[in-house]
Amino acid sequence: MEVLILCAVLIAAIGVLAYNRASLTMFTAAIVVILAVGSAFDLVGTLGWLIFLAIALPLNIASVRQQYLTKPLLKLYRKIMPEMSSTEKEAIDAGTTWWEADLFRGNPDWHKMHNFPVPRLSAEEQAFLDGPVEELLTMVDDWHTTHERADLTPEVYQYLKDKGFFAMIIKKEYGGLEFSAYAQSCVLQKLTSKSMVLSSVVGVPNSLGPGELLQHYGTDEQKKHYLPRLAKGLEVPCFALTSPEAGSDAGAIPDTGIICKGEWEGKEVIGMRLTWNKRYITLAPIATVLGLAFKLYDPDNLIGDKEELGITCALIPVTTPGVKIGRRHFPLNVPFQNGPTQGDNIFVPLDYIIGGVKMAGQGWRMLVECLSVGRAITLPSNSTGGIKAVALATGAYARIRRQFKLPIGKMEGVEEAMARIGGYAYMADASTTMSVGSIDLGEKPSVISAITKYHMTERMRQAIIDAMDIHGGKGICMGPNNYLARGYQGAPVAITVEGANILTRNMIIYGQGAIRCHPYVLAELQAAQLEDQGAAVTAFDKALFGHIGFAISNFFRAFWLSLTGGAFSSSPYNDATAKYYKQMNRFSAAMALMSDVAMGTLGGDLKRRERISARLGDILSMLYLTSAVLKRYNDEGRKIDDLPLVQWACEDNLAKAQLALNELFDNFPNRLVGVVLKRVVFPWGRTLSKASDITEHKVARIMQTPGEARSRLGHHMYLTNEPQNQLGLMEQALLDVLAAEPVFDKVTHAAGKRLPFFRLNEVADLGLELKVISEAEANILRTAEKGRLFAINVDDFEPEYLAADKTLTQQGPGAVAKDKKDKAA
Repeated sequence: MEVLILCAVLIAAIGVLAYNRASLTMFTAAIVVILAVGSAFDLVGTLGWLIFLAIALPLNIASVRQQYLTKPLLKLYRKIMPEMSSTEKEAIDAGTTWWEADLFRGNPDWHKMHNFPVPRLSAEEQAFLDGPVEELLTMVDDWHTTHERADLTPEVYQYLKDKGFFAMIIKKEYGGLEFSAYAQSCVLQKLTSKSMVLSSVVGVPNSLGPGELLQHYGTDEQKKHYLPRLAKGLEVPCFALTSPEAGSDAGAIPDTGIICKGEWEGKEVIGMRLTWNKRYITLAPIATVLGLAFKLYDPDNLIGDKEELGITCALIPVTTPGVKIGRRHFPLNVPFQNGPTQGDNIFVPLDYIIGGVKMAGQGWRMLVECLSVGRAITLPSNSTGGIKAVALATGAYARIRRQFKLPIGKMEGVEEAMARIGGYAYMADASTTMSVGSIDLGEKPSVISAITKYHMTERMRQAIIDAMDIHGGKGICMGPNNYLARGYQGAPVAITVEGANILTRNMIIYGQGAIRCHPYVLAELQAAQLEDQGAAVTAFDKALFGHIGFAISNFFRAFWLSLTGGAFSSSPYNDATAKYYKQMNRFSAAMALMSDVAMGTLGGDLKRRERISARLGDILSMLYLTSAVLKRYNDEGRKIDDLPLVQWACEDNLAKAQLALNELFDNFPNRLVGVVLKRVVFPWGRTLSKASDITEHKVARIMQTPGEARSRLGHHMYLTNEPQNQLGLMEQALLDVLAAEPVFDKVTHAAGKRLPFFRLNEVADLGLELKVISEAEANILRTAEKGRLFAINVDDFEPEYLAADKTLTQQGPGAVAKDKKDKAA
């Protein structure tokens, strides 16, 4: 019995030390003390000490450990280490890690997170939102843009140029606005709330494109020439990366540049002959300068001794002879300017390379570094603006629209869908704000940008689907008063661009996160690549044994936190949010444990096990999104009215993290490992569930009730009450209907019967007849009736208006059929 007690004490001590990530020296000292006590009671003999010394001495004596353990393990590691292409290496090296690295390490420091500065708009940025952005939005009629013109008006384009909308990222020394990433996000969200076309056109030049690349990598001459012209709108940029044969696999582009001699402006110079075929290029049809990515070759060694230089980026004026540009794609009835471009054997000088000759072959690194920033701003911001607009509009509609004598927003089935929209709106704003805030702190968040791009676009798609279900016929009948249909049609555009979402989830999030965020994996890879054997062994020794200790710690942390449900772990607050911090401690440790297990058992095969990678990425993503929600709640003063939104978002995310872990265990390639670790991480089974019906009811109520919580949910939306702004009109209709309800109740009470809540102008007349309301109150009812009818009515058209070919409708009902028959003949 005494021996069992000693063993239990030893295991407990190891567990406590591992949980707290004690050093090897501390482990050794603690075990020595326990063995000494055991010896004092004759429980540990000479054999026990010999076994301990045989293990402890090699581990604690660095020279012995490195010679007999580390060196052979390094040799083995180099054999099994997965090969990485140059593009993979550059993608991994691009960008920086931030809060996601803390989440990856199994022990988040919540005080650190809450001490990150809260993003704020400067006075200049706020004035831009209140002035030029508002004025711009009054100029845009989205139905005219999307249906009648299939483009913005010339006046809008000119206003965009004059007011610097294309120059938000350009520094002031070159005539740009030099806005913060947070300000750019706020601008894009507001534009999206009225027009997806507008936000797309503005977003792209301020994301991955010539302006961004020039500022970071351009030569002084290139900067001085192009940046002022881009800032003033004298040049319209686009960036051509995607080829028909290389979409998500952008590193496989077939477009080429061959370094050779040729004639330029009457002189023989060294230049490049470029051949390309690109598609899906936003702003290409109206661009004046084309950013081009291609693979550069130097077969005659005119600039060096390397023949294959790699991906290169250049700036090509579209007036260059042979450049084909100007035709358009038609992306799902959201007709932002987007199209193909081609060039065949076009000669240009080498100084067209962004950054000059020294940047030849450096294009992929340039692109992934800039994409780590741009991908965190444009699409997440546009998606967030879309979700928030949908949340406000759906809340208003659900409160105004009545069926079965009550607002549909009070029906439980509708509440469930509304809760998703409201929860996603709160979470999207939180995660986008936190992500762009990291950029303003100087980070280049490659992993975070992938997380926010994927999850914001996916949640936008789900939110618009839910909104369409709630609106029913109002949503499916297109016209000037339909504020949902274009978003519903265009949702797959955001899913597709800047890295298809399937690729992003299955390969990028965890593929980059596992190496960049893990405290030891990148160090191990770098050590293995060192040519100096002594330096390699020393560096690998430090990384390897740090990794082993880290893995042991995560095992004990994951087991204890799961056994106790995280009850004894740290939380910065002891209120209703404490349980979320504690569950995140638990899932962070479990993810760290499973990352090491997956890498240890699968090795290089892990990057081909996309479902495993995707589930691990899902856990990391849910932890990041939940962190953002909790940070937003704290940054905004922990407003108790917002708590249902916080609860819904946190519980939804954590339930998804739990599901991802469970699926990971059930599908783990090594079944024994999966079964054993499932018992470690889920000793009591799955204990978390999504938000309760009560929480969903509270979220739905917030969406339908004007007040501070609803205003925070929809801040930076365009809510001006003007004829072409359906969102603003819906907001006014909601206020008018709510103001009319007490007056309506007064009339029905006096009439002695329950009147239906429509034809409120007739109710107003009845109230005046019964002398129970004033003329002012009657006008409240009449105004509400106008707003109610706007909210529920749908557009209809003359048949010829809807036809693309007006001549067919002018010939009568049988003309279309006859025309098809004639063409077939």
